[in-house]
Amino acid sequence: MGFCKTCKIDARRLPRPGAWAATAALAVAGLLAGCGGGGGGGGGVPIGLFPGVTPPPASGDGIVASSTVAGLCASPRSGVTPDTGTPYPDRLGSLDNEKSWVRGWIDETYLWYGEVPTTLKAADYATPITWFNVLKTTATTASGKAKDRFHFTYNTEEYRQLSQGGVSAGYGTEFASVRSSPPRNIRIAMVEPGSPANTAGVQRGYKMVKVDGVDVINSTSSADINTINRAISPKAVGESHTFVFSVGGVDQAPVTLTAANVTSTPVQKTQAIGDVGYLLFNDHISTSEKQLVDAINQLKGLNVKDLVIDMRYNGGGLLSIASELAYMVSAPATGSTFERLAFNDKNPFKLTPSQTFVPFYSTGRGFSVSSGQPLPTLGLTRVTVLTGPDTCSASESVVNGLRGVGVTVNLVGGTTCGKPYGFYPQDNCGTTYFAIQFKGVNQAGFGDYGDGFAPTCTVADDFDHQLGDKNEARLAAALGLISGGSCPAVAAKAAAASGALDKVGPAAPGAEQEQPYLRDRTPLRQNRLLEAAPNPA
Repeated sequence: MGFCKTCKIDARRLPRPGAWAATAALAVAGLLAGCGGGGGGGGGVPIGLFPGVTPPPASGDGIVASSTVAGLCASPRSGVTPDTGTPYPDRLGSLDNEKSWVRGWIDETYLWYGEVPTTLKAADYATPITWFNVLKTTATTASGKAKDRFHFTYNTEEYRQLSQGGVSAGYGTEFASVRSSPPRNIRIAMVEPGSPANTAGVQRGYKMVKVDGVDVINSTSSADINTINRAISPKAVGESHTFVFSVGGVDQAPVTLTAANVTSTPVQKTQAIGDVGYLLFNDHISTSEKQLVDAINQLKGLNVKDLVIDMRYNGGGLLSIASELAYMVSAPATGSTFERLAFNDKNPFKLTPSQTFVPFYSTGRGFSVSSGQPLPTLGLTRVTVLTGPDTCSASESVVNGLRGVGVTVNLVGGTTCGKPYGFYPQDNCGTTYFAIQFKGVNQAGFGDYGDGFAPTCTVADDFDHQLGDKNEARLAAALGLISGGSCPAVAAKAAAASGALDKVGPAAPGAEQEQPYLRDRTPLRQNRLLEAAPNPA
């Protein structure tokens, strides 16, 4: 089976559930189907009665091959997978079967499987999800952060819907939590064109002061905090909440926002400021392929000599898009490595060295431009990237990949999130599990940036100017860096004035490290993902 080395997520279709484990699971399930179900307390004939199949421990504690218990579910799904039309592989099993699958999958594929605590007991955790949540390394980075801050799960059907071209229910806003504790400072960071928020006149920089009658800035009760969170993160189309925003310190009239299906516009702005190009790039999703090609062609037509890529809010997505963008910036030599994927020493997916190699793609991959279409390039040896704590995963790959082939990449803003790792999303029994399975390294062999990339010039996010405004603090500092060769004095002044925001080093012992961050990011927009686990056979 071919390995998808082109993508973190292939947004054209659902990451195929149960990819390599499904084959073995279906073989077992086929036997069970004629007997009325699976074992492990689920009724029917115990799977241990079949030759060559080892029954999982009743407690779910021991480690068995995940393929022997894949698809054995306490509540099997009926029907077919929406994207493929094939039946779900689920068969009647038990929670212990599901826990056994989780433990086996971690042992087989987790990058740091040897660092998972051995004293944990499955019986102490009520569900496979809570069991999965603790099956990870307890090690920390140099700054004291948890090495694995990215272990999570998602309802498979919700994840499938989120992965369809960047469509999700919301107002078309990104809420930035500049300060999460009272006195809170929650600002509008970005607004999608044509969205409910855009139609209502909401703009970047608006400060949320009330929602549904609750004081956002000072409230401390759990009920009020729940109200705030529900309003910021609507769950369904048609859900409405009433906001009061402050602009320039003046409260505005209440505005009611109703959630709708909003499609992300990955490239919202392309322009030239003198001979410097500016590209606002927010999402590595399938539709961004054509938008990036169009943007680079536009910048070529404007004869830009330098480029600023604004990825301060770009959490990641398709690795192939990151590779294409890096190629269009620099056009490195044929055969150069954009990223190489490093797995655990078990080589769990039986990949050859060539299958772990991700090149700088010089042609379209077929997401939203024709497969094989030559990509335009600016041929630059230097690029400036605007960054912050929401610059993550595939966005960091652009930085690391370009640096690996000798391109000078200056960063202006805040330290990036620090996620050189990625996952194969893996479905089992209606839950998609995301366990770190690889680290991405560049051509120079570097991939150790668990604490993020520190900026060349530290500049606090400027919510008083629109993105792309040459007077916006981060863009202004980038333009100054390009023209003057060093961080402008205004950048140092802004960094000093920012107080606790956008800290570059570890916080003082016991101190809360506050940084602006975006709320309610979907997995599609905050992770480096591969579309499906390949079949090792």
